[in-house]
This record gives sequence, structure tokens and C-alpha cells, in this order.
Amino acid sequence: MEQVARAAGVGKGTVFHRFGDRAGLAVALLDDGERTLQDAVLGGPPPLGPGAPARERLVAFVEALADFTMDNAELLITADYRRTGGRYAVGAYATWHRHVSSLLDETTPPHVEAGLLAHHLLAALAPDLLRHLREREGVGRRRLRGSLGELAARLADA
Repeated sequence: MEQVARAAGVGKGTVFHRFGDRAGLAVALLDDGERTLQDAVLGGPPPLGPGAPARERLVAFVEALADFTMDNAELLITADYRRTGGRYAVGAYATWHRHVSSLLDETTPPHVEAGLLAHHLLAALAPDLLRHLREREGVGRRRLRGSLGELAARLADA
């Protein structure tokens, strides 16, 4: 918080007043990247954007979210600092969940609970898990991204 205040040329109290705490600052710092990903999903070129089959869009989205998560793991973990599960209370998670649910709805049989399955798939993208796999287990970025894409594809094919 001190570094942000110094870089902005304001007092630390001003930063705390605006963002509340480190978690609030992390959420604000994540906002632009999340909006960029959302814009790509809503209006970008296929397969991430509209125009591709649901299965391809799901795989592209999971791989893009994996990249975003790996690039921003520390901020995402900090955003969850306020309380366990805090990340699930922000709008971005609800947006990602709605998107994944709708794609799974298009690709899975009617008896499958797409909304619940979407939560499970998004859980595989938890920043602390991805950071653990990369740093402690030595799983490379490409392999991790590919594995998550494969998981999404298999769920869509189920």
C-alpha cells in the first residue's frame, strides 16, 4: 500500500480510504484485465468470441482464463485475502460462471447440472492451485494450460 501511495503521489491513508485494504486494491488492479477478457468473450474473434461451436469456445475460454490466472496469481490470491471465498463474491467470477454454464448447457445432456459442473471446472483454475502446480510441482505453463483445456473438452463431450 505504501508503494502504491508513493507511486500515486498521495498519502497511504488516501489509498486505504479509496480501496479499504490490500484485497480491495488487488480487486481494482485486476479489473482492467478481467474487462479485457470479458470483451474478448463477448465480441472478440472466435473461438474465444462468438461464432465458434460451444465446445471450442469453452476450451478457448478455459485456456485464456488459465493464462490470466497464471499471470495474475498473486493479485488473485490477495483479492481473496479479506475472507476465504472472497473472490467468488466479485462480479468477474459470476460472469465467468454464467459463461461456462451456458457453454456446458449447449454441450452436455439435459440431466447434467451445467451450473454445478461450471463451478467444478472453475475451481480447477484456482490461483493458489495453479501457482502450486507451477512452483512446487514443476508443471510448465503450456502443459498446465493444455491440461485445463483437455479437462474442459472432456466435460463438454460428457
